[in-house]
Amino acid sequence: MNMASSTQIGQHYEAFAKSYLQKKGLKLLDQNYHSRFGEIDLIMFDQQVLCFIEVKFRKSNAFGGAASAIPAAKQQKIIKTAHCYIAATPAIAQKPMRFDALIIQLESSLSALNIEWIQNAFYVE
Repeated sequence: MNMASSTQIGQHYEAFAKSYLQKKGLKLLDQNYHSRFGEIDLIMFDQQVLCFIEVKFRKSNAFGGAASAIPAAKQQKIIKTAHCYIAATPAIAQKPMRFDALIIQLESSLSALNIEWIQNAFYVE
């Protein structure tokens, strides 16, 4: 039996999320952007809004499901990484921005996906 690694599963669902959001009209700028603070899964434009998107997949609601997987410390890492991206890409510095989460969770049937796109999932203070 060939079991996929958590990295392979993550890559699969990030690709799924990218396709899902592109079908919603978003345009990809970058993916898996790294800074010394962390990583941002997807960086996309929704019209003129720069979106930093965290993709989360969970097999079940156990331990709070996928939404609980973006604690405050993780949010701060994403925000700092977004500032690094903006500093390295001056052409987008004046664009409005938001932080989204795309939560992908297996339904109890294990064959259907529940997809929740949370716009403005967290805020820069």
